[in-house]
Amino acid sequence: MKKFILAATIIASFTIISCNNNSKKNTDTAEVKKKKKAEGEKIPEMSIYNLPSHWTTQNGEDIELKTLQGNVVVMVMIYTTCKAACPRLVADMRNIEKQVPEEKKNDVQYVFVSIDPETDTPERLKAFAKENEMEDDKWLFLRGTKEDTREFAAVLAVSYKEISPMDFSHSNIISVFDQRGEMVLQQEGLGVDNKETVAAIIDLAK
Repeated sequence: MKKFILAATIIASFTIISCNNNSKKNTDTAEVKKKKKAEGEKIPEMSIYNLPSHWTTQNGEDIELKTLQGNVVVMVMIYTTCKAACPRLVADMRNIEKQVPEEKKNDVQYVFVSIDPETDTPERLKAFAKENEMEDDKWLFLRGTKEDTREFAAVLAVSYKEISPMDFSHSNIISVFDQRGEMVLQQEGLGVDNKETVAAIIDLAK
């Protein structure tokens, strides 16, 4: 009888462990499937993920834009030494992020692309992120070559011009891209009504 009880206990324990392992395995599998699905989807012709440009993050990591595939991307072009429009664009991005429901926040990536890569080194971008309390993974700061930056700005219809050392005139545009890198909406101006922008992000986020 004791042997039977011992055997039953061992089987029960094994079953519990197996269930826990299967649960973890199923969770991991779902995450892997989601990632593979995004990577496996055909990139549309008009997607920004077709661009061959390379970028460096505020953490010194070299990436291609296609690494963002699978997320809703909210993007703006700024430069860190800007004292006029850029702080307001940063505030607009923060305001948009606050309005996205908690359950959808992990599906959205907020990206700042520098129009002054010479000044905005990874170290400077990291310091800027810290100054603005944007050190979470959802906030990404990028710099590229002058050529790649100019090409990307043209894709976003963002114009900018150096008017003096460390000072630029530039468009104030926030762009929203879907999971495949196609532009869905652009918000132009500073401190404008962003209800349409937020609605588009919420609709896209899964």
